[in-house]
Amino acid sequence: MRTTLKIVLPLIVSVAIVSLLFAAYQVRSEKRILRNDLSRRAEILAESLQDSVERLLDRGQEKGLQRLVERYGQREHLKGIVVYDASGMVLAITPGLRPSFLLRPSAASRATKEDRGTGEFQSAELTLALRESDRVPLHVYALPLHRGGEVVGSLVLVHDTSYIDTQVGHTLRDSLLNAGVQTLLITGLALILVRWTFTGPLTRTANWLRTVRTGQPNSPSALPQGEIMEQLHHEVTHLAKDLHTARAAAEEEARLRDSHASLWTAERLRISVRNKLQEKPLFVVSNREPYMHVFNGGKSIKTIVPASGVVTALEPVLLACNGTWIANGSGNADREVVDAHDRLRVPPDHPSYTLRRVWLTDEEDKGYYEGFSNEGLWPLCHIAHTRPIFRPEDWLQYQKINQRFTDVVLQEMEDAESPILLAQDYHLALLPRMVKEARPDARIATFWHIPWPNPEVFGICPWQRELIDGLLGADLIGFHIQSHCNNFLETVDRALEALTEWDRFAVNRQGHVTRVRPYPISVAFAENPRATAGDFANAGALRAALCEEMGIEASLLGVGVDRVDYTKGILERFRALERFFELYPNYQQRFSFVQIGAPSRTDIERYKNFLEEVSTEAERINTRFQTPRWKPIVFRKKHHSHEEISCFYRAASFCMVTSLHDGMNLVAKEFVASREDERGVLILSTFAGAAHELSDALLVNPYDVSQLARAIHRALEMPEHEQTTRMQRMRHTVREHNVYRWAAHLLSDLTEIRIELPERAEAQHAP
Repeated sequence: MRTTLKIVLPLIVSVAIVSLLFAAYQVRSEKRILRNDLSRRAEILAESLQDSVERLLDRGQEKGLQRLVERYGQREHLKGIVVYDASGMVLAITPGLRPSFLLRPSAASRATKEDRGTGEFQSAELTLALRESDRVPLHVYALPLHRGGEVVGSLVLVHDTSYIDTQVGHTLRDSLLNAGVQTLLITGLALILVRWTFTGPLTRTANWLRTVRTGQPNSPSALPQGEIMEQLHHEVTHLAKDLHTARAAAEEEARLRDSHASLWTAERLRISVRNKLQEKPLFVVSNREPYMHVFNGGKSIKTIVPASGVVTALEPVLLACNGTWIANGSGNADREVVDAHDRLRVPPDHPSYTLRRVWLTDEEDKGYYEGFSNEGLWPLCHIAHTRPIFRPEDWLQYQKINQRFTDVVLQEMEDAESPILLAQDYHLALLPRMVKEARPDARIATFWHIPWPNPEVFGICPWQRELIDGLLGADLIGFHIQSHCNNFLETVDRALEALTEWDRFAVNRQGHVTRVRPYPISVAFAENPRATAGDFANAGALRAALCEEMGIEASLLGVGVDRVDYTKGILERFRALERFFELYPNYQQRFSFVQIGAPSRTDIERYKNFLEEVSTEAERINTRFQTPRWKPIVFRKKHHSHEEISCFYRAASFCMVTSLHDGMNLVAKEFVASREDERGVLILSTFAGAAHELSDALLVNPYDVSQLARAIHRALEMPEHEQTTRMQRMRHTVREHNVYRWAAHLLSDLTEIRIELPERAEAQHAP
């Protein structure tokens, strides 16, 4: 018994302390919630009465004022309403308050002096305005009244808060009672369990559960008959069997649905890929890596997951087939965590596939990535009126790095039979041909994530033939939209000697056929329950919190999320906002636009200058319109996490995507996916690929500043039912055409391609 008490007594004390602390927390939370609710209701009621009272003051209708306060002064917990003039004289008062509030309370004085709404709680002892017999705790909220822009008085709402103390008292009583009951129950149960059946049955059950966890749900019981743990063992046995059955059923259902148009998930993609690959090895190659390692302060190393739709789409594929991802090692601690062969198993918490890193020097990165890729191909393909720069030395680095990536890919594929390769983006245009020449048995797909311009524009590139020939080494080339596929085939027609088969969108060059298809990339779509009225209130509270964090006062927010890149139309967006405030001055001091701008490629002179241009333009417009507590544009030029951006998406009345030219632009789809409340408006450039799918957005020409300004006004004035209808349709589109469907269709088309090997290659790769 003494041993049992030694074990149970600390438990009793701990439970009692925790229960009491929780009771105290409940009481404090209940009081805070009730007070906040009362303050908010008082503020809303005062603001709803403000316009009516100010109109009556303008007309000098004091009798109308008295009727107004008598009509609204009988609400729940509302003790009365008083209207004071600027000197503190009573103009109208609820009869129940006379003569207690003939003297203006301090909250009304502060509201008049500071020209803002002010509220305060008064305890019964401090309620000096009432007779001692009538003293109750009060909440006084005062709102200034205006005439011609001047403060001419104040509107005061007086609430009886005694109900809060009563409700808090009930909560305290219930909490203490619950704490006592819980302590007694837990103590009694603990005594029984520790005294009679504890150590032996628990150990045997733990051993048995370990066998279930390792995949043996039907292993025999280790518990003797009649023990208290027997029932638990019995239920867990059935649970393990049910889970096993459910898992098998889910996999079978996914297989059956594989060929039908239904919702794609990460799990369905994983099962589909496993079935289609049939044990064939999968390789992904890209400039960007799915995991980066950086030094965190001293010697500790932190793992970072770069924000990327490609990572979201392709990681479930690699997880399903134990694949290999080859990428540029860009983190400053990347070399510290790889093995002797530059490999690393990822993800960190559950290693399931291999990350192979390729190393570049600063000089190589400058020529291959900054130079040819981002000063040459990027502006060329985006047609954004920035002259592309093509330097022979950058082209040499581009060729060199493409060959290095190819060498690593071939090294990883060395022991693989009929491998499958997914190459990503414009950084590696030469790689498909290089790999195909060495491994003709490989199935190769490459996805071009940026636009492909018309043949005249692409002809500017001095090495267009080499780039196109490199891409045609792939068996499948993917673009975001059909027009990019058309432009590519037209470019092939003009640049190379090849047979372009327009009827099936393919190119036959020297006996090798390359298919060209549109695969609109998307985002993952979180499946959450339908939003409730509470979510709308939360959106308002979130907007208020964000405004407070940014140091502004605004009841409406708009948001833009971009890398600071000259193709995103940020300057055009700012000029449209300036025009909007000129046309609709009533939105000044009410609406602010938040531009989240992540600095990008700042080692390139054009990008560095553009960041300065954007900052200067925001400052110029703010200088013109801003007040001490408000400014039209909040430019947040730093990197934000996905969680931070999501808060702005959910709080904003609209999101602006004004790309001058864009392959897809996933910001548009991220905004739609985040709006579980089915509210908000998307303003979308017709030059973004997303405009082909999201036709319920307000589609605009970003070069037309006046049209953009009108679109902003329409977004802010759009009725809720129209917002809901449009957002529901866009959310359905994004949900059905999510990023997992993109990956599934791309891989499905690739695996169905038949590879016809030349006789020499067949002999070389025969077992």
